[in-house]
Amino acid sequence: MNQTTTPSCTAFLGHRRVACGPYGEVAQALQAADLSAGGLLVFDDASGALVDFPWPPGYVPAQPVGTSADGPELTASAGVGRPRLGVVAREVTLLPRHWDWLAQQRGGASAALRRLVDEARRSQGDQDVQRLTKERAYRFMSAIGGGLPGFEEASRALFANDGAAFAGRTAHWPADVRAHLAWLARDAFPMPQSPCASGT
Repeated sequence: MNQTTTPSCTAFLGHRRVACGPYGEVAQALQAADLSAGGLLVFDDASGALVDFPWPPGYVPAQPVGTSADGPELTASAGVGRPRLGVVAREVTLLPRHWDWLAQQRGGASAALRRLVDEARRSQGDQDVQRLTKERAYRFMSAIGGGLPGFEEASRALFANDGAAFAGRTAHWPADVRAHLAWLARDAFPMPQSPCASGT
């Protein structure tokens, strides 16, 4: 079963976090804030990517691949695939030897491909989560902390799975940046944090 989560984001003025939560709530907070000094950066919490503000009322960001509990949601075009079963038709390019092998498998090519994908998801799920987590954290830290001391070393530690070095290199970064980065990187190595921890 897919977990339904409300898309959320976090807003910074410079290195100070000024709002976080669902997009609608953050939009209201920012509309009431004094943004005249500039330096506003808004980050999508699922992807770590920058988001342009203001956004239209009812705006829902596109969710990156890998953010759903059961993988990305796919929507079939009208008349394509078997929508009642959640099947979506898409093009797959393989070499002749791959098609020959698939044709010999139980249930045919489509069933064999589904089994292969499910097995890969089971065996590589943790690795995929870790990779997506690193990418999310790096998007945020490179946008907001590229000029901070130890940025290059922290980046290397993030991709080397060295949680101690990562924490050490970011220990003197502004508190709000450090707290949000630790939360984004929570699945890269054990660093449980709240995205809206005290200290704002």
